[in-house]
Amino acid sequence: MRYCSLGSGSRGNGTLIEQGATRVLVDCGFSLRSTEQRLAEAGLRGDQLSAILVTHEHSDHIQGVGKLARRYGLPVYLTPGTGFELREDGLDLRWIDLHGRFEVGDLEITPVAVPHDAREPCQYIFDNGQRRFGVLTDTGTITPWIVEHYADLDALFLEANYDPHMLSIGPYPAFLKARVGGDLGHLSNQQAAGFLQIAGGRERLQHIAVAHISEKNNRPELALAAMQDALTGWSGNLLMAHQNQGLPWQSIE
Repeated sequence: MRYCSLGSGSRGNGTLIEQGATRVLVDCGFSLRSTEQRLAEAGLRGDQLSAILVTHEHSDHIQGVGKLARRYGLPVYLTPGTGFELREDGLDLRWIDLHGRFEVGDLEITPVAVPHDAREPCQYIFDNGQRRFGVLTDTGTITPWIVEHYADLDALFLEANYDPHMLSIGPYPAFLKARVGGDLGHLSNQQAAGFLQIAGGRERLQHIAVAHISEKNNRPELALAAMQDALTGWSGNLLMAHQNQGLPWQSIE
């Protein structure tokens, strides 16, 4: 199994997971043209995708879903709540149950409910029978449910959205600061680092990709420093997914 990021941040998100001939795209927050260009940079075409999985209905995650799915005849997996915003003609929408797994090709996928200010948000864990990869972004706080499901992973794509001090003195209006930093907002550097400290089976992680970093309320070096402090003694690779260049393919051995 391997994964890459087409871009991660408030201006658009897309994460690719590949197992054999199965290739799924988690979210598509870019225009169709930009998505096709980013796919090409990853060595793929739209007609090589197996499905699109959607985490929630915010525009930086669904902007290009409808157009990409229609152009290439792709099924779209999402919760009924999220689907409320994607009831467009010509889409093959497939509802998922947050209390059950489903399969797309060679991947078994577990949706995990997360606290975020959306209708029915979730994140995903991917299993090929030997290796497990988790995507965890757009989450306001770490719940026991998340801790339980995200144990014993081989790789993790983890949000570290903001630095609390930068958010407090930054340009956002008060209501938006409260939203980002609230229990239905995003994970701070410290929250993400705290999760890594309690994550079950952490020694199994081959790499951690830090993702969804705010361009106004965080800096990459702050996010990485927080993760490094939490990962004392860990021998894996700490990576970063960027807004513009994403993250190249990473193999999970």
